[in-house]
Amino acid sequence: MAKANHERLSILRRKQVEQRTGLSRSSIYLHIKNGLFPKPVSLGPRAVGWLENEINAWLAEKLEARNKA
Repeated sequence: MAKANHERLSILRRKQVEQRTGLSRSSIYLHIKNGLFPKPVSLGPRAVGWLENEINAWLAEKLEARNKA
């Protein structure tokens, strides 16, 4: 088993990611394909999720880019 991480990890499902980011399902997967969005974590044969801290970091990056413009 992997070493315990002191940071609390939380998984967001696709609907939660859509709500947080305002992106549609197809936009999320297009951004992933283009290397512009965090990759999902496999949770099972037909289930994926995203690490909440990676989604938060992506959102913070977008805000920073907006504020620099």
